[in-house]
Amino acid sequence: MEINAGDTAWVLASAALVMLMTPGLAFFYGGMVRMKSVLNMMMMSFITIAVVTILWVVVGYSLTFAGDTGHVIGNFSEVGLKGLLAPEAVSGTTPTLAFVAFQLMFAIITPALISGAIADRATFRGWIAFVVGWTLLVYFPVAHSVWFLDDGNGGWIGDKLKAVDFAGGTAVHLNAGAAALALAIVLGKRVGWKKDPMRPHSLPLVLLGAGLLWFGWFGFNAGSALSAGTTAAVTFVNTQAATAAAVIGWLIVERIVHGKATTLGLASGAVAGLVAITPSCGAVSPIGALILGLAAGAICCFAVSLKYKLGFDDSLDVVGVHFVGGLFGSLAIGLLGTAAAPSAVDGLFYGGGVTQLGRQALANVVVGLYSFTVAYILGKVIDKTIGFRLKEDDEVTGVDQVEHAETAYDYLGSSGLRGALSARPVPAGTENGTTEAAEPSEKEGVKA
Repeated sequence: MEINAGDTAWVLASAALVMLMTPGLAFFYGGMVRMKSVLNMMMMSFITIAVVTILWVVVGYSLTFAGDTGHVIGNFSEVGLKGLLAPEAVSGTTPTLAFVAFQLMFAIITPALISGAIADRATFRGWIAFVVGWTLLVYFPVAHSVWFLDDGNGGWIGDKLKAVDFAGGTAVHLNAGAAALALAIVLGKRVGWKKDPMRPHSLPLVLLGAGLLWFGWFGFNAGSALSAGTTAAVTFVNTQAATAAAVIGWLIVERIVHGKATTLGLASGAVAGLVAITPSCGAVSPIGALILGLAAGAICCFAVSLKYKLGFDDSLDVVGVHFVGGLFGSLAIGLLGTAAAPSAVDGLFYGGGVTQLGRQALANVVVGLYSFTVAYILGKVIDKTIGFRLKEDDEVTGVDQVEHAETAYDYLGSSGLRGALSARPVPAGTENGTTEAAEPSEKEGVKA
């Protein structure tokens, strides 16, 4: 097929938008943790960019999209992106390398999502080891199973079962959410969980991150059309509609339950809507997207509180937003899907019966169980070997200081500021010049 310049430009631009989502996630997660953990939280996202890019170029793309082995994995025929530099290497109407770049960004953000569940208490080396293992063992085969289509000879979920996952509700969000639950259990609860306040240290950072995620998500969803046409336009509008409705749905529940509509609730509702519309953005109408988003915001708002009842410390609500949101959005295809949309499936409410709903449910159950099991075993192995959970004293001190020898906010602590202070006239009675301004402490209201 001949290369189309417009489609190629759209796919490359979308790849850049999805790339921006991982730094956006870093800001979103970074603002939600305490001051003593913000750098580590952001580092967990940024290091994923480096690690997964190397894996993808060396072997990941080949294992995901180079042919099919048993309907669950690719092969090694395109290791190192061999043969993809040639002009005849075309995927649809774009150069294959454009598709490689676009799919790489999905591979990067998926494990990065997991990090929010283990904030404050994971070693950096343990996290890197987990990203390598989980990406190889879980993400590559799941992405192949969902997205490698070959007229019935491709992945078992998308090509054989015919479950729909337009942009990653199953392959990305539920997949990451199941792994997040496993790691939250393996690493255990944070010191002081349910006892000490663990409020977000910077809601402006959270809003900045949510805004970047919302912006980048148009590349995530509409870019998955892989062409600049009607499908991209439909998924773009559906993405915006569902996200806006989810904000309202979350804030309504928050207002009813807690009496206030919060900034954090608005940001979380937006992400919940983005997650839920991801698998279904090509399957529903704009009105269906509004209904889906409103329901997703309300459901995810309820879901985040379950961790307190069930006793697992999912620090930043990855399970409640990504697992639950991804699952709901995928199942909603079996209810709200319409054949008039690009994915061309009728759900229960459009006279399609329960067949598609059953396909969606089976795909998500299998992926969820597989991801949880592998993540649990991998987390245990890492913890018993190189160490995954921080020591209690180190956690109390702060993961930024212990793991990176840095702090995000150095109040009156920089050499420049200290130099400025020392240049001031020396007060009478302190002629030795050793007087220093006291740094703020927790007792003075600045808490880590």
